[in-house]
Amino acid sequence: MANITRIKAGDSSSAKDKKVEKEEVEAEEITRKVSIKAKNSENKKVREAKKSDEKAELKKEKKAEKAKKKAVKGKKNRKSDEEVGYFRGAFREIRQVRWPDRKTTWKLTFTVIGYIIIFSLFLMLIDALFTFIFNKTLGGN
Repeated sequence: MANITRIKAGDSSSAKDKKVEKEEVEAEEITRKVSIKAKNSENKKVREAKKSDEKAELKKEKKAEKAKKKAVKGKKNRKSDEEVGYFRGAFREIRQVRWPDRKTTWKLTFTVIGYIIIFSLFLMLIDALFTFIFNKTLGGN
């Protein structure tokens, strides 16, 4: 007859085998978890790199749009900006002027009026002289 051996649930040899199998399964699970984590971390790095690239592209696009708006705005207001700049410069120059006192201002005013009177008399005399010469040469009265 065949030799039948009965294995009890608390048998030490089968417990060791189960323990070894359990350790092997745990080791496989750990390696699988580590490899999954490594893949996830690589994927995470790739995703972060893509996000940073996308953010950089968005920033570039926004800067380009702002530059376009600024250029368009600059073209529209260019003439007014130039005029404002002209008046600002003129005002700055006026502040740097050293203005004369009242007495000097009146002296200079009367000097200018005197030169105007003298120069206008000179021009009237020359005009009268040329009128006289042209009337004589052309035979007018």
